[in-house]
Amino acid sequence: MSSDNRGIRDELLRLREQAAAHVAALDSDLRELFEASRSSNADDEHDPEGATIAFERAQLAAVRDAASRHLADLDAAVRRLDAGTYGVCERCSQPIPAERLAARPTALRCVRCAARSV
Repeated sequence: MSSDNRGIRDELLRLREQAAAHVAALDSDLRELFEASRSSNADDEHDPEGATIAFERAQLAAVRDAASRHLADLDAAVRRLDAGTYGVCERCSQPIPAERLAARPTALRCVRCAARSV
């Protein structure tokens, strides 16, 4: 493995560790929220605070799901690095510019191809 790839791998693994910690913290927060609402006698449907509790649960679950997808994207980026395809556009097979990868390490497409798929 080249020193460039080693540096990229180290950065991806650092980002993965941060993302995994974030997912774990969100999972914990969500469990605590469910436990707090379970031990309460609040009826989401009839309690004035019920809609707020339900919204908070849904919002936290959505944030956790997005964080989990980011973690999966980082895992996939590490696999692409190991396979030698990291930094290669999945659509046109051209190199993804280093600036794009620095800004978005999990990028699958170059800017031109990403813009076309929008």
